[in-house]
Amino acid sequence: MGMTMTQKILSHHAGKTECAPGDLIEADLDLLLGNDITTPPAIDIFEKNGFGSVFDQNKIVLVPDHFAPNKDIKSAEQCKRMRDFAKAQGIRYYYEQGEEGMGVEHVIIPDNGLARPGYAIIGADSHTCTYGALGAFSTGVGSTDLACAMAAGKTWFRVPEAIKVELLGKLNPYCSGKDVILYLIGKIGVDGALYQSLEFAGEGVKSLSMADRLTVCNMAIECGAKNGIFPVDEKTMEYLDSHVEGGYKEAPDWLFPDDDAEYAQTVTIDLSEVSPMVSFPHLPSNTHAVGTFGEIRIDQVVIGSCTNGRLEDMQKAAAVLKDRHVADGIRAIILPGSQRVYKQCLTSGLLEIFVDAGCVVSAPTCGPCLGGHMGVLAKGEKCVSTTNRNFVGRMGHKESEVYLAGVEVAAASAVLGYIASPTDLK
Repeated sequence: MGMTMTQKILSHHAGKTECAPGDLIEADLDLLLGNDITTPPAIDIFEKNGFGSVFDQNKIVLVPDHFAPNKDIKSAEQCKRMRDFAKAQGIRYYYEQGEEGMGVEHVIIPDNGLARPGYAIIGADSHTCTYGALGAFSTGVGSTDLACAMAAGKTWFRVPEAIKVELLGKLNPYCSGKDVILYLIGKIGVDGALYQSLEFAGEGVKSLSMADRLTVCNMAIECGAKNGIFPVDEKTMEYLDSHVEGGYKEAPDWLFPDDDAEYAQTVTIDLSEVSPMVSFPHLPSNTHAVGTFGEIRIDQVVIGSCTNGRLEDMQKAAAVLKDRHVADGIRAIILPGSQRVYKQCLTSGLLEIFVDAGCVVSAPTCGPCLGGHMGVLAKGEKCVSTTNRNFVGRMGHKESEVYLAGVEVAAASAVLGYIASPTDLK
């Protein structure tokens, strides 16, 4: 029986020669992740059940990023709970400060070379599917699953069916991975891949940067997918070799999908036909191409998050904002995804471009994305955001509106004061 990439990873980690969609398996894990919202309840469950010690101090990553830097007393207590647990357990990868450790979890982990091809990864955060960009099976779980896995080093899965997403051609200027995934979600709907694996393939893959691929996999969950995954190619290997300590030269030879792998369906996307996209409130699937709708005035722009907070995203934003200024009355907030990205922006002059353009540059945090802090919306306000969700009340008041877009559309919208493409700039 031919297997997909996801099936190969799951069968390998379950100690089986093969597995099929619908099989229930118990799989060993290579990496576990928790943040300041999901880890404290996991710790409670871990301790209540008397688990004692974690299974491996080197395979657990804890990152306070949602309400950190601490926005109030409760968030400070949550982070302290994590910090104390990490210290008591001797967890190696507790990231809270410093160039390698401060920032958004899904930016830090790839940049620190912790996610690798063929890995089985879980995280108590739905956007853990990000690491599929590196050829890993990576998915979100609940705090209870995280607690048990921290003790046992394994968890159970129902093997998902797969959707093959065949990518052709290459993207047009001002289009990125964000437009690809918004286009796909608009095409199949928010439940179009429910508990299925999105497996990307085709000659168009090679035209996508690693930042593009990380963005695409980050939002696989927004169409209900269990995970998203890209094949490992030269770009993947170059990225890993420069980010993994000691370098990375060879992916597992068993990882690649079989020629006779079975897919529930195939979705074909010609990248040259993808336009800059915007998801209107209140679903990521409510997508529209920029230029196909009338003028929508906005109040705020947010550029950053685990979806679009990487250096490449910052560079794209700066290219649009350079020698321009944010429109009167617009709050433009830039959040580099990690302290490392922040420093790269500093040393390359990007921060100066942002400040000269009238933007606020924030410490790396998830805060605005979930309406926590550093960009909460008031009643009736509209925001263009490079984040991943635009549900009712997602970024603040339940009568506010969030429009999801790529970095360049967000930056152009900040300059013009309404949703626009960089081609609309004079």
